[in-house]
Amino acid sequence: MGGATGGVPGSGEPHPLSQFVLKINGRCDLSCDHCYVYEHADQSWRTKPRTMAPAVLRAAAGRIAEHAHAWSLPRVRVVLHGGEPLLVGAARMDEILTDLRAQVEPVTRLDLIMQTNGVRLAPPMCDVLKRHGVRVGVSLDGDRAANDLHRRFANGAGSYDQVRAALALLRTPDYRELYAGLLCTVDVRNDPLRVYAALLAERPPEVDFLLPHATWDEPPLRPAGDFTPYASWLSVIHQRWLADKRPMRIRLFDGLHSTADGGPSGSEQLGADVVDMAVIETDGRYEQADSIKIAYDGAPATGLSVLTHSVDDLSRLAPIAARLAGVEALSAVCRSCPVVDQCRGGLYAHRFRTTGTGSGFDNPSVYCADLRVLVEQSNEESKMHFADTEPDALGSIVAEIGSGFGAESTIGWLADQQPAITRALLFAVIDQHGSNAAWDALAAVESVDAGAVQRVLAHPYARAWAVDQLRPGAVGGGLSYLGGLAAAAAVHAGVAVEVDVEIDRGVVALPTAGTVYWPSPVTGPARLKVEQDQLWIIGPDRTLSVNLARPEATAWWQPARWVDLGGWGIRLEDGDPARDCHRWTPAGRLDAGAERAWRDALTEAWRVIVTDLPAYAPGLRAGLRAVVPLERDPAGAQRASTARDAFGSVAAALTDPGDLAVLLVHEFQHGKLGALLDLCDLFDGDSDARIMVGWKPEPRPVEAALQGVYAHAAVADAWRLRADQDPRGPELYAKYLGWTTGAIAALRGTEALTPLGVDFVDRLAATVEGWGS
Repeated sequence: MGGATGGVPGSGEPHPLSQFVLKINGRCDLSCDHCYVYEHADQSWRTKPRTMAPAVLRAAAGRIAEHAHAWSLPRVRVVLHGGEPLLVGAARMDEILTDLRAQVEPVTRLDLIMQTNGVRLAPPMCDVLKRHGVRVGVSLDGDRAANDLHRRFANGAGSYDQVRAALALLRTPDYRELYAGLLCTVDVRNDPLRVYAALLAERPPEVDFLLPHATWDEPPLRPAGDFTPYASWLSVIHQRWLADKRPMRIRLFDGLHSTADGGPSGSEQLGADVVDMAVIETDGRYEQADSIKIAYDGAPATGLSVLTHSVDDLSRLAPIAARLAGVEALSAVCRSCPVVDQCRGGLYAHRFRTTGTGSGFDNPSVYCADLRVLVEQSNEESKMHFADTEPDALGSIVAEIGSGFGAESTIGWLADQQPAITRALLFAVIDQHGSNAAWDALAAVESVDAGAVQRVLAHPYARAWAVDQLRPGAVGGGLSYLGGLAAAAAVHAGVAVEVDVEIDRGVVALPTAGTVYWPSPVTGPARLKVEQDQLWIIGPDRTLSVNLARPEATAWWQPARWVDLGGWGIRLEDGDPARDCHRWTPAGRLDAGAERAWRDALTEAWRVIVTDLPAYAPGLRAGLRAVVPLERDPAGAQRASTARDAFGSVAAALTDPGDLAVLLVHEFQHGKLGALLDLCDLFDGDSDARIMVGWKPEPRPVEAALQGVYAHAAVADAWRLRADQDPRGPELYAKYLGWTTGAIAALRGTEALTPLGVDFVDRLAATVEGWGS
């Protein structure tokens, strides 16, 4: 039974294998009831060592290096796995990675990945992983209810809080480069849109959905009334993902889209093209893929070990050779199926059965019906979604923005994608903290005037606030900010609401509508009531009222400040507490003189942009919505910043209008590129490439280099065009031009860029080269 492979025998000849799963620890600190290692048919873990001994690790590394050298492999991937790999601890992890790299890296490029439950991830371990260039994938099944349905500790407690703390750590600037993505096991009892929103809120580079492991002998859960519940569940997410403009990579859907065009699947859930992988257990034994453990006890065993056999010996075995044969190794039923080029038989382990014809793995997947419906539905949904889109539309957008500029319609399109991301983040906040009256009020306003809610969700700092609230230990009023969002939407819609809020150091923000300033800098609960053009703020010691029909400023009310720039406007955001997400301290409420100075400076800066830098004007007009005044630097240095989660805003300290014009152009370039990266990949997220750039002494990750060169190219262009207006122009142009050309050359020299990324850099280079010497 162990060698059944659909009738494809081993050739007796060796084959190259480039992926190795290294079981550095054989036990786990969770007790997930759907785990294929501990809860299914194969129970061989009970007889294996808890951890991989140093001698076994060195032997495994040696076998991998030997194989890579013999086959001249350009790279190999090693996945640190378990059990739970974090249980080895930071010190032992450092030793493991040092040994691996010492033996493999002299021979070939080594890609290191870790798959973990995340509950023990902490800065000391992250420092080790960062030093060795390890990318980290984390298992998360959705919101709290979905995740803790299966991913629990032995005492029954859920793991959701610990996993989310790990993900928050991976999103910090120090460790963001480690974040590889999320693995989510599907349970059709969970709400698919809540699962999607929870995953999206974690801002993963990639998500992979895993069908729960099952065989024909142990079929998956199928609720009554739906013969293809997994196709239905995934289709709901696929439609939302398309509607949201694909804000993150979903490996399963990317594979379906790729195979629809004749490309590779890139996913074992779709059978993959070939599976050139081996597992090395804690005792050094070679095994087949872990998922095969669901078939029967001993199913993944090969009888070989790194202590006695080479990888070539392993690759000669019939079960391993069968995984390299692709579609030809599938059952006759699969080969005759019209969607076989996309489904490719599904996951190998899911084909197993012990009775009837086709015993062993020579069967279609137990999810065959779901996979066929999913393929057909996804093809139709994609066709409808892209019906009005040119095939190269995304490439055209990348090329246009890569030129350094961007038409008003293009940047407006980027801006239009942001509220969907903010909405998903808000759903995740509610899932984490629980619903409240403010959330219900926001929904009530939306039922009357959806545009009013959309206007509030387009506020740059709504997303920034949501991201902050998703961090463990978040402070700053908790969900009370939602009360301000609901009240602001009610003001725009002209409907009545009553919500709880928090007075935060004397401030209550109604984002996009205005700001309440309490007569004293207190912090505490209050209640907002909107009704018939009147706003009441009921606080701990008094009640204030505002006549919304007469929106002039008073001592305790500041309507949203707008600077009219001739056909469009910028909001001066000096009240919303969520704006404090930039590297410098925001200024407080502007007095009349400061407001006048800002209006004059922005008006003149816009004139400079339109006159001297006209190519940047359309993008700013379409995407820039708010400017946050910063406290001035005591030493007089310029200050400006863009927050990654606040597209459409720039923070700056007041400065000369000419310099302010350059700062606005510079910072908005970061925002444009960030919004583009929300939608497509310009570089390989698994790359550990580092690039030397002129503006930093240390090598930079690819994303940081892209961000820097894109913004500095605009600054170089600005000083080139303003050389006659400012005596500093020639010197500053030369400096920024040198930084830009050097970074472009370095980026072109890396293999980390995707085809879209190559085009992006080439377009920017063409713009720069067009300036001449």
